[in-house]
Amino acid sequence: MNLQQLMRTLHTTNKSKIVLLVSDGLGGLPIEPGGGTELETASTPNLDKLAAENVCGLSIPLLPGITPGSGPGHLGLFGYDPLEVTIGRGVLEALGIDLELGPTDVAARGNFCTVNEQGELTDRRAGRIPTEVCARLVGMLRAIRIPGVDLVIEPVREYRFAAVFRGQELYGEVEDTDPQVTGVPALEPKARDAASEKTAQVAAEFIRQARRILNNEKPANMLMLRGFARRPPIPSMKELYGLNAAAIAVYPMYRGLARLVGMTVLPQAKNLAEEIEALRQNWDSFDFFFFHFKYTDSTGEDGNFPEKVKRIEELDRHIPQILELKPDVLIVTGDHSTPCLLKSHSWHPVPVLLAARTCRPDRVTSFGERECLYGGLGQVEAKYLLPLALGHAGRLQKFGA
Repeated sequence: MNLQQLMRTLHTTNKSKIVLLVSDGLGGLPIEPGGGTELETASTPNLDKLAAENVCGLSIPLLPGITPGSGPGHLGLFGYDPLEVTIGRGVLEALGIDLELGPTDVAARGNFCTVNEQGELTDRRAGRIPTEVCARLVGMLRAIRIPGVDLVIEPVREYRFAAVFRGQELYGEVEDTDPQVTGVPALEPKARDAASEKTAQVAAEFIRQARRILNNEKPANMLMLRGFARRPPIPSMKELYGLNAAAIAVYPMYRGLARLVGMTVLPQAKNLAEEIEALRQNWDSFDFFFFHFKYTDSTGEDGNFPEKVKRIEELDRHIPQILELKPDVLIVTGDHSTPCLLKSHSWHPVPVLLAARTCRPDRVTSFGERECLYGGLGQVEAKYLLPLALGHAGRLQKFGA
């Protein structure tokens, strides 16, 4: 019996409320030897008070040493085993902007980027162009024609767009074209199996035509594709855990991920204040809330240590507004670490705080990486955090006689 099978047999319902607050890319590293991480540097009186009164630890998103993408990182937090349930980034982007995906559609996430005259990448995100510029460029890409394939191309946010390929015998086992570094050309789409060879050829033709269309644009004069995939069948959180779950997120990809696991995706908020208001307005209608805060991740990827510190402090200032609603269980953590030192996701465990009346308090006095290392939760795989929340909320029956 695996974790999900066990949860199906043990879950029960009551009137408790659970909030999972995900500060994306929360974990960090010191910039200077002996210095503090971004979280340790930030002034977080509200999170520190919660940490001192409850229980903390470190969450391992996937496995020790393995760096997770956003999809696996969140799936673990939702109680799914990210090694058993895999979801392509393209599917998440498409669902996040409410595109419908048929069982044989292949979706990919697109990144507008900047290349020099030699075709080498100089900026993988094209300077994070505004969303309205992305929409204009996507409109230009709709001129692409590929025989036997229908294309759906829609802007997502900033430099991101979603591309859906519809046709016969298309499969999603295709390598990303993003090399994840600058100073080199984008990669060619390459099939990982024989069945996906046609998809790789279609993607290559799409990129070829896009290169011509974007050639004179600045700074977004090229694009890359990643996360090719079909939509997988996944049991909902209602089936597995008996939860009537809602998602509050600004960025489409996380809305798509929530939709994939059966959450009700609430109307899109534009900022943290609007997210708090959405939580307040929908408090009586759901028993589980996934509350996503993106900007600790994007500032980490930009390597902007002071700005990530400010974003953590911004989140901390809104904690009292969440506590005013009196959740029975509040978990604060991240889907992965994004240290400014590395400018990317990393394998480092993520600080986690679990607040509930049934907590066994530990000796942690502030919310940070060093303190959480000694917390009562220990170092726990992310997929076990939801069962912990359910247990503290009184939503799990006893196992066995």
